[in-house]
Order: sequence, then structure tokens, then C-alpha cells
Amino acid sequence: MQMLKEAMLYHALSEGKVSCFLCSHRCQIADSKYGFCGVRQNRKGKLYTHVYGEVIAAHVDPIEKKPLYHFLPGSTSFSIATIGCNFQCPFCQNWTISQSTKRKNNGSSGHTLLPKDVVSSAEDYGCRSISYTYTEPTIFYEYAYDTARLASEKGLANVFVTNGYMTAEALETFHPYLDACNVDLKSFREEFYTEMCQGHLQPVLDSIRLMKKLNIWVEVTTLVVPGQNATIQELRNIARFIAETDPDIPWHISRFHPDFKFTDTPATPIEVLHKARSIGEEEGLRYVYIGNVLGESEDTLCPSCRNAVIRRQGFHMSDFNLKNSECPSCGSQIAGRF
Repeated sequence: MQMLKEAMLYHALSEGKVSCFLCSHRCQIADSKYGFCGVRQNRKGKLYTHVYGEVIAAHVDPIEKKPLYHFLPGSTSFSIATIGCNFQCPFCQNWTISQSTKRKNNGSSGHTLLPKDVVSSAEDYGCRSISYTYTEPTIFYEYAYDTARLASEKGLANVFVTNGYMTAEALETFHPYLDACNVDLKSFREEFYTEMCQGHLQPVLDSIRLMKKLNIWVEVTTLVVPGQNATIQELRNIARFIAETDPDIPWHISRFHPDFKFTDTPATPIEVLHKARSIGEEEGLRYVYIGNVLGESEDTLCPSCRNAVIRRQGFHMSDFNLKNSECPSCGSQIAGRF
């Protein structure tokens, strides 16, 4: 059963309009209309979310699948999503749920799972965290916020897997309960964000910087799409921005596979991913990983002596060789929340 709930982070305007400042679209929405996300609606001068407590996906995942490699490695995370997104990427890997909206009434809305039930499920499965993932967690903010507060009281961590397009107000409101984020930094060109995502680059960069300032653990993922964001200069610009923000931010370079509206685009050549990893290391990043490639090593290496301090097979940790976050071979500190 659908549960309408009044939204957070909006102002009433004149003539029955509302101004939503949850994400960086900052929609001004007329009566009866929806915001860009398609799940938040103005009803007679009040903004409501249509997806509160309605999960389209709920699974127990390894934390490494988010991907987070330096945050509670080896643990599991109870992962939830609702329909909807505030981007419209034509290469989206989860498009069947992210591009469903209440405005179009296309696709299933899922089933009811209230915040207390999410937390209970996470505890029952022995998870150490709850991840708001698969689609964009910003657009189910109220649901995530209420769940995260309860989870925090129970000693569970909270994780966003996000495109980073939330406002500073949204991040600052949520941050007492937000422990870690993996942010998709999809490109370093404004035209890519406007043409491919229907958004802008700068708010994403601002979010990453603010997350670090708020002491939220951050890892960054870039899906490398041939012909779109795979040039050496663009990859270098992404790596340089991350390194300038904090060289300890892990960078996950992910292989594209044909999907959604990009079925004619080939998978990313392995040599492009290897080159991207080299670029990341040249720019000073201490932890660079290649993802979505079977058989590719994703071990965490000590940046000082290159000893493997965490070994992984796929999304599963096979060996953890740290004591007090230090490399046992040289004593160097390994960045993360272990």
C-alpha cells in the first residue's frame, strides 16, 4: 500500500508552488506536478514523497559490492532501494528500476518495508551496515533518513551509493547518521553531465569535498564508457581532482558493459582500464582498483612497500592482514575505517 509522506527540504512559494532543495536540480514545482525525479509531488502547496517505505530491492550484499574496499571490509550490508533517480544516464546498469517513476506510473513500486523493519532485517542477517543503493538514495531521502537514525541507535553504520547530486543542505542534515559514501564521478566534463545525465558536474565535485569535510568515509567510482569519458586527459583530470581532494580516497575504475540505450557500445577494453590505473597512481592516488573484470586483482596494497594487506576474490575478502590499520611489513598507516 502506497504511503504518502511530507517531504523534507522544501519551501512553499507563492501561487501554490514549492521549491525543493533536496538535490541540485532545485526544482520549483507547481501544484499537482512532480519534480525531475518523478517521485516527489506538490499537492496543494505541500511536497510529498511517493516512495517512503516502498522497496523495489532489498538484499544482503558484501560491502565490497558497493564498492567500498576500505570501510568495514569483509562485512555484509543490508541494501535497499526504491524506484527513481535524479539522473537519466543512457548507460545505466540498473535502468529498469532507476528510470521508473510515479509520474509515469511505469514499472513496479515494490513492497512495503518500514524503517524499523529494515533495521530489524539488517540485525537478523548479521549485517554491520545498511546501504542505500541500486538507485539514487537522495530521491528516497526521508525513508533513508528515518532508517539511518534507527540504525545508528542500534550501532549499525549507514552507507550511500550515490551520484553525488544532493545539495549541501541534504548532506549536512543527514551527516550525523551517514558513515560512508561511494560516489559515481562519471566524467570531468560539464557537457557530459548535461547531455548524458541531465545534470551538472560542479555539484558532484562539491559533494565529494563536503563529504570529506564532514568526515564521511568516501570512495569514488568511475564507469569508463568507450567514446564518452575514456580519453587519457579526462581520466587524468578525474584522478587529479580526487588526489587534490585527498590522495587516500580509493578510486574504483569500473568496466562498462553494454546496457539500456548503449547496447551498441562495446565493453571497455582492458588496456584502457590498466592505463587509467597507471594514471591514477601517477597523479598520487594511493589506492586504485579495477572493477567489473573477472580475474583482475583487487587486493589492497600498502602504498609504501606494496605488501598485500587485504586480499580479495571477487567481492569477498579472503585475507585481512592489518593490525591497528597498519601494514605489518613496514608499519605504514592504511587509510580506512576498519
